Amino acid sequence: MTDQPQNIKASKPRLGRDATVAAACGLLVAFMVGASYAAVPLYNWFCRATGFNGTTMVASAAPESGPIARKIAVRFDANVSGGLPWKFVPEQSEIEVKIGEVVTVFYTVTNQSARTTSAQAAYNVAPLTVGAYFQKINCFCFTEQTLAPGEKREMPVVFYVDPALAADNENDGLKSITLSYTFYPLRDPAPKPLAATETDKRKGNL
Repeated sequence: MTDQPQNIKASKPRLGRDATVAAACGLLVAFMVGASYAAVPLYNWFCRATGFNGTTMVASAAPESGPIARKIAVRFDANVSGGLPWKFVPEQSEIEVKIGEVVTVFYTVTNQSARTTSAQAAYNVAPLTVGAYFQKINCFCFTEQTLAPGEKREMPVVFYVDPALAADNENDGLKSITLSYTFYPLRDPAPKPLAATETDKRKGNL
C-alpha cells in the first residue's frame, strides 16, 4: 500500500515528456505538409527563372543583337489533359527560323462540349537544356482560357531563340527544338469583374 503513491508520482513526469514529444511530432508533420505545398510554387518560380526542366523564359522585347545566320527547326506539340473536352492543335507542326528572329505562330483550340469550360496551359521545350534560350514575348499560357460551348479560338505565341545559344558549345549540333503545351482543366476559374451597370443593378441603383 505504501508503494502506490510513489509509483503515481513517478509517472507524472513521464506523461509530461510523452505529451511534449507528441506535440513536437505534430509540429514536425505540420511543417512538412506546409513545406510540400510551398515547394510547388517555389519549384515553378525556379524553373521560370532558370529554364530548368525545359521551362521557357519570358522576354519583353526582341534581342538587341538581332537574328544571326544560323537556322534551327522549331516543332510544335499540343496536348489536352483528360476531362477537358477541347480540341487543341498547332496551325503548323514545324517551321525553320533564324536564331534571334522574332516569330509568331498560332495554335487553334475548340471547345467541343455544350458547356462553358476553362483551362490553363503548362509548357516546356525539348531538349530540356534549351529552356534557358527559348524566349517567349507573348503566350496564351500566361493566363487562364475560358471558351463558350462550341467556341473556336486562335491563340498566338510570339517567341525567339536567344542568340546566346550559338555561343554554347554544348548545342553546336542542335538541329531542332520542340515547344510543347498541355491544357489542364480549371475547376474553379477566377471570377470575372462585373460591368459597372450590372453592379448597380445588383445593388438596386438602376
